[in-house]
Amino acid sequence: MTEGERAPRLVLASASQHRRRLLAAAGLAFEVLPAEVDEAALKRTLTAAGIAGAGIAARLAQAKAHNVSAQRPAALVIGADQVLACEDQLFDKPGSLAAARQQLCRLRGRTHQLHTGMALASQGGIVWQRTDTASLRMRHFSDAFLESYLTRAGAAIWGTVGAYAIEGIGIQLFERVRGDTSTIIGLTLLPLLSELRARGVIGT
Repeated sequence: MTEGERAPRLVLASASQHRRRLLAAAGLAFEVLPAEVDEAALKRTLTAAGIAGAGIAARLAQAKAHNVSAQRPAALVIGADQVLACEDQLFDKPGSLAAARQQLCRLRGRTHQLHTGMALASQGGIVWQRTDTASLRMRHFSDAFLESYLTRAGAAIWGTVGAYAIEGIGIQLFERVRGDTSTIIGLTLLPLLSELRARGVIGT
């Protein structure tokens, strides 16, 4: 940035409490303005076009960043999204106890991938993008453990892809995890912070 220029305001185009906490814990000052994107319709279109999980996560992140950047053109907008893929099947946020139970039964004993897409937008255009993938293997937990987990975790997991929050009791579901923890939570911090430093948004 040239002398006298101010760093652009940072805006998170997501309603995710997990992403808010990650950014706040990293010491960033930002505004939250959730994007207005029909994610389900976009996923259907991309899936029909033969685009796989990582590509879908990337396109959703870009769509969110672009949507909010049109409303805040002077800001630097962070768009992010996450897609869970297991054996060529894509999973959405369960939204209910029954759906969470069914989803966890489907993932039990299997390895799945979490694709986290990120994008930065400014002046209505995408200026940076990245997708990271974590691989997680769920253990063969018992039905009794599953019911105990669902009771203890509560409704909070209904709004998470995979029906778990790995930073809490959800870690007990797994036997192996490969990948950055922040990728699993939904926003890969180190490359994002590096890009923000390069753009003069945070200190070097």
